[in-house]
Amino acid sequence: MMRTRPLKVALLGCGVVGSEVARIMTTTADDLAARIGAPVELAGIAVRRAGRPRPGVPEHLLTTDAEALVGRDDIDVVIEVVGGIEPSKSLILKAFEGGASVVSANKALLAKDGAELHAAAAAAGADLYYEAAVAGAIPLLRPLRESLAGDKVNRVLGIVNGTTNFILDKMDSTGAGYSEALEEATALGYAEADPTADVEGFDAAAKAAILAGIAFHTKVTAADVYREGITEVTAADIASAKQMGCVVKLLAICERSADGSSVTARVHPAMIPLSHPLASVREAYNAVFVEAEAAGRLMFYGPGAGGSPTASAVLGDLVAVCRNKVNGTTGPGDSVYAQLPAKPMDEVVTRYHVSLDVDDRAGVLAQVASVFAEHGVSIDTVRQQGRDGDAALVVVTHRATDAALSATVDKLRALDSVRDVASIMRVEGE
Repeated sequence: MMRTRPLKVALLGCGVVGSEVARIMTTTADDLAARIGAPVELAGIAVRRAGRPRPGVPEHLLTTDAEALVGRDDIDVVIEVVGGIEPSKSLILKAFEGGASVVSANKALLAKDGAELHAAAAAAGADLYYEAAVAGAIPLLRPLRESLAGDKVNRVLGIVNGTTNFILDKMDSTGAGYSEALEEATALGYAEADPTADVEGFDAAAKAAILAGIAFHTKVTAADVYREGITEVTAADIASAKQMGCVVKLLAICERSADGSSVTARVHPAMIPLSHPLASVREAYNAVFVEAEAAGRLMFYGPGAGGSPTASAVLGDLVAVCRNKVNGTTGPGDSVYAQLPAKPMDEVVTRYHVSLDVDDRAGVLAQVASVFAEHGVSIDTVRQQGRDGDAALVVVTHRATDAALSATVDKLRALDSVRDVASIMRVEGE
């Protein structure tokens, strides 16, 4: 039997995602009620400025007083799609104080203060769901938290930022430089007017922190994630990758150490072979590759951003928390029992692609090779091309620590025969 009293929902934010959430809630109210077992009513929408036109959004629901809306004693669920740290954090905590459950798409806040928010939700007997915070419409967090709850996840490797994937894909497919590709991404609406959060890797790092925390049952914040963006990736890097049968992607990589005593989370550009499933992820799409002991290798793929895809994930969470409300229960909370430390990047082992500009004369290759050997970095392949008195020397290493590679590069820069260390890029997905 369906409960007759409607569950009341407060929506914080009515931008691209929020307006789509409001539209879907309004137009599919009967379907949502049937799936939940109770009617769901949009009780109010908090916005910064009430005077702006918002087609399809009921104007009588708009308010600029978010705190008053969240503080209403009849609110059952708060959906937060405002973003940023404040006032979002204070509003979410206030929602928990009133006993409301929360659905959020705020990766920056969750990566920074997720533990505090989960603790507040648990104390209030409420839910905190945030599927939309990591990969838009792609069902990813719930499979990690629930479907793989009986398994041991060892690695999560993914493309979790559509803007950077679009830019790198255009550089690869058209030969464009970084600036040209960014300009096209901006014109098409894939990049913000200020693209810093995307192109410098902050967005992906926040998502990596959330993924690592769930996958490894341990507390991981954005501060624990090593981060490099794509602004230094050149057309020459893309061309070198092609010569190796690779493409360049901005990857979020979360790993459990071989002995299970620590975890790492990092975001950086990397070359991956064309044979790897992530190599074929084009345009602004996202994909995440999960490796678990029993399940093996799983791949999740789809649109990672945009109003409709993100709203789909938000509404999925809304149905889940509303069902819990109807049944008088809550879903799985924060699982950090493992309490594994985050290993520093200096200790991470990976392969490297190092491009050097050197003098084109006898003995230089041997001199460079000796520096790699001196620091215990084994060379896999070397490619040399001469040109008018100097040469381009490309070295691909076997697996080595970041610290060893850094010491090697410092020594190489001190050699008279090395004119420049043109680029360094990691190689993944072997």
